[in-house]
Amino acid sequence: MKKIGIFGSTGSVGTQTVRIVEKNPDKLQATVLSCGGNTELFRTQIRKLKPALAVVSEAQAAEDAIGALAKEFPRTEFLTGADGLAQAAEKGGYDLMLNAISGIAGLVPTWRAIRGGKDIALANKETIVAGGELVMAESKKRGLAIIPVDSEHSAIFQCLRRGPADAVTRILLCGSGGPFRGYSKERLNGVTIRQALTHPNWKMGRKITVDSATMMNKGLELIETGRLFGIAEDRIEIVIQPQSIIHSMVEYADGAVIAQLGSPDMKGPISYALSFPERWPAEVAPLDFCKLKSLDFEPPDEETFSCLRLARAAMRAGGSSPIALNAANEILVQLFLDGKIRFLDIQTHLERAMDLHVQSPATDVDGILRIDAEVRAQVLKRVHRACSA
Repeated sequence: MKKIGIFGSTGSVGTQTVRIVEKNPDKLQATVLSCGGNTELFRTQIRKLKPALAVVSEAQAAEDAIGALAKEFPRTEFLTGADGLAQAAEKGGYDLMLNAISGIAGLVPTWRAIRGGKDIALANKETIVAGGELVMAESKKRGLAIIPVDSEHSAIFQCLRRGPADAVTRILLCGSGGPFRGYSKERLNGVTIRQALTHPNWKMGRKITVDSATMMNKGLELIETGRLFGIAEDRIEIVIQPQSIIHSMVEYADGAVIAQLGSPDMKGPISYALSFPERWPAEVAPLDFCKLKSLDFEPPDEETFSCLRLARAAMRAGGSSPIALNAANEILVQLFLDGKIRFLDIQTHLERAMDLHVQSPATDVDGILRIDAEVRAQVLKRVHRACSA
């Protein structure tokens, strides 16, 4: 029986993880759950899984619901806010954290879980983009595993197990190209929120779906790939694979290319992360190769989707640049979702933010969060000024 903590249990990855736990009661026990503000779904999950510890991290949601939840579930201990989330991550009675929290908010729980001796199944790419050097060094020092949950990094993780690390010549990071593959900048100018939230292959949360539409998701994954697997930027090639059947590939010195294929369904990589090093049955539709007809490949359009170019530049620059890139992108995506800026404004303001960013040392988590907050404030100020002009 593996005890897991599902952090971000009411989001897209979190709800799928809950279903996998329900399907494997003899193998998995969810002893810790956390949510942001969706307390109604959270209540249903607590009723089903009966965790020993539950956290509502959003202050207003916690204030509104925590009394009723504690009364309804007297055998579950409840914590609230960011402090409660960090405490649960470090001291909760579980072995493996499934981190499906959205954005930079996932960094502190990941860090505290590692400090508490927990292995990590990571669906929160921002943790590695902003704090990867610290997180990877600390997990290695403690002998802990970080198992990627993103489909692309799960694929790379699996392919890297087929050969020695020093024989890897190239990683081919695949992506669908998002809903606007083939669009010109002129055509992108009129993109609506609804269009940006309609992905052709995957069902994901709102923030990551917009990132897929701008191609920033692939840019963040580029940085994540380098930090997770210790691969230099010039050995990572992004390949658009529109059918989302080949999730990523690894090339070896003898010319062999190992690819991981599967249906575009997050239950596959989630199940693999939870069962590793074993493989358990997952409710994923098997591939019918006779019906696939074709697997297409093309290079990414970094001219139209400049977020990719900015991510490469941030990876090369290192230091605080990836922190700034992630912070600026998060706030800009939220502004777009709130209807405050247009779709193309995301990359316009992002480029401005990166042009103006001055390297700043970040030797600990507090330093990372300080830079993150400063960049967000600067971006908000510039956007407000631009909208008022």
